Amino acid sequence: MSAPITVALVDDQALFRAGIRMLIGSQPDLEFAGEASDGREGVALVREKRPDVVLMDIRMPVMDGIAATARIVEEAEREGRAPARIIVLTTFDLDEAAARAIRSGASGFVLKDAEPEFLLAAIRTVHAGSAVIAAGATRELFEYFSDSQQAKQTPPEFATLTSREREIFVLASRGLSNSEIAGSEFLSEATVKTHISRILAKLGLRDRVQMVVYAFEHGLTGGAAERAE
Repeated sequence: MSAPITVALVDDQALFRAGIRMLIGSQPDLEFAGEASDGREGVALVREKRPDVVLMDIRMPVMDGIAATARIVEEAEREGRAPARIIVLTTFDLDEAAARAIRSGASGFVLKDAEPEFLLAAIRTVHAGSAVIAAGATRELFEYFSDSQQAKQTPPEFATLTSREREIFVLASRGLSNSEIAGSEFLSEATVKTHISRILAKLGLRDRVQMVVYAFEHGLTGGAAERAE
């Protein structure tokens, strides 16, 4: 039997922490690794316990979740090890802070009022190497974020993508799964996965959630991406 997934929690609300601690403890494949009440304590907790997954609140005293996420990722990279997978917890689905946290290295975000089953699925999903975005919030979040930014020129690295890679980039940035992209493009899922890996490498992105942020930031969610050279 495989080792349980270790989960740490960083949140300034004691009652919320107690609920999450009980939820994690009820799952045979998960193990609660500890908790912290602010970002600075959270960084120290992750440094000591090395959990697989961190649930990170965005708004906290002393150090917020965005800064804590960046610090955790930076420390891991400096030491040459894989960082913990971080899921940002936010109260608002239209939250530009969630996009900034993802750019700092988070693997996605979940609304704090999400169903327990969704949060548990999110933990298992990011541990498996994928990314998560709060159900129904993808387009609203990043349209809100991109509306607050002035239009930018297509970044030079995007021009390194092939025509096929740009097509797959657009579909992935709209939230389609590998199987959905495979069906749409008449490709195997393995081929789609290979294309996604190449796209991430060329654009310097960690995962598909960062790809979504990148697409909306640069206005590359539709025809503009397909026409870019």
